[in-house]
Amino acid sequence: MKCEYKDGFKVDYAGTLHISKGRGVDLVIEGGILPASIKNDLDSAVIHNSCPELRAASRVATKTIQTAFDEE
Repeated sequence: MKCEYKDGFKVDYAGTLHISKGRGVDLVIEGGILPASIKNDLDSAVIHNSCPELRAASRVATKTIQTAFDEE
């Protein structure tokens, strides 16, 4: 499922999550390393064909990465 948002972000999810925005953002997360809860939310967004759900699940995935970087 591919979604484009008014602020220029694009999210593509088909097992692998791809988030991009212009030339400044290009993030790919392989499905095998996504936490089960996030993968379930992404899959649910696809089932519902919901771009708002896809963005919300993608936001959680990126926050998870930030949290991991912040841990010491």
